[in-house]
Parts: sequence; C-alpha cells; structure tokens
Amino acid sequence: MDLNTEMIYHSRSEEETEKLASEIAASLQPGATVLLRGNLGAGKTVFSRGFARGLGCDDTLSSPTYTIVQEYQLPGGARLYHMDLYRIADSAAALGFGVDEFIDDPKAYKLIEWPERIESLLPEKCLTVEITHQGDEERTLRITP
Repeated sequence: MDLNTEMIYHSRSEEETEKLASEIAASLQPGATVLLRGNLGAGKTVFSRGFARGLGCDDTLSSPTYTIVQEYQLPGGARLYHMDLYRIADSAAALGFGVDEFIDDPKAYKLIEWPERIESLLPEKCLTVEITHQGDEERTLRITP
C-alpha cells in the first residue's frame, strides 16, 4: 500500500473499515503517527480496532474517551498508544498529562483522535485519516500523508 499519495476509500461496513485499517497498519513502521479526524460516531474507534489487529494486537480495543490514552503491547516489543483528545482543551492541557512522552516515543505506533486539540505538538510527518459518514454503515476515508 502506497501511503505517500492521497487515497480515498469507500467503506460499506465496519468490517471493510477494519480491513483497510489493518492493511494501513501493516505497511507502517514503529514511530508512525496516525491522526484520526471525523465527527462523533464517524468510525474512528472502528478504524482503530482494525489498525490494532493489523499490528498483531489481540486485545479488545476500546475508545479511550475517558482515560485519554490506552496503551497496548504489541508482538516484538513495540507499543500502540491510542489517544482520544476529545476532552482535552488544548496543547497546554495535553502537556499536563504528558502527551509529549507518548508522541515522541520512537518505538510506538500512535493513533490520535481529535488531533486538532494539540496541533502544535504533532510531529511534522503524520498520516491523516479523515472519516466521513455517507449513511448508516457507509463511510468515506480520505488518507493523506
């Protein structure tokens, strides 16, 4: 999968979204940061489940809305940090709980929901996945390097 150019996918089910996310994850290296953009209920957590599976994570992935960060150990020693910054006001608040330590970890994959809350703290190179509702089950996923 070439993640160096913009791609647009149309998903008709959660399974299709998870499969795409799994393929994306399998093509990335530790240290990668993936920004997940979309309204509430757009499918960011569905995408995250597939992404985790693509990295070999068998744990049940849940939305970290209330915990802010969920950490998962991956085969081979890498980690996955799944961050949901919906309840974070801004970069200063995020720094207060140590978000920079997660973002700067070169051995971890980072999935960040609501990244606009910490725009100034994000690494220069990120993969952005924007998910848009197209119906009950249908979604459009726009992936940009």
